[in-house]
Amino acid sequence: MRTAGALVILLATTGFLTASYVTAVTFGWMRPDAPWVPRVCRMDPDTCSSVVFSSQARLLGVPNSVIGQLGYLALVTAAASGRLFTAPIYWAAVAVSLGTVALGLYLAYVLLFVIRAPCVACFAAHAINLALACVLLLAGPG
Repeated sequence: MRTAGALVILLATTGFLTASYVTAVTFGWMRPDAPWVPRVCRMDPDTCSSVVFSSQARLLGVPNSVIGQLGYLALVTAAASGRLFTAPIYWAAVAVSLGTVALGLYLAYVLLFVIRAPCVACFAAHAINLALACVLLLAGPG
């Protein structure tokens, strides 16, 4: 496996876990300040509710975190199968990744200046998406 493929698996797995935490909080399956979640990742209940229940936290009615989970799973699957860097899959991953980064910039703006809620899990996901885009772009197809 290429080093880039291993990095994609590591980053996408971390992204999946982060998105799963936000999804569990969104659907009320767990509290945002659960004691087993590392302190740096825990969300304050007030901040969290203002983020996960905002209109910007959903794309076409689906929570952004659920869409993120699906995207991360697709990347892990493609990288683990060795097909991520084949031309059609690679270019699709790059296009989605760049779109995700652009959306992340907008969502970071909303977090900072509209909602005014410093969501560590959200910023972590945006950073992971940026790192994934960089890995894909630097690795190239083939």
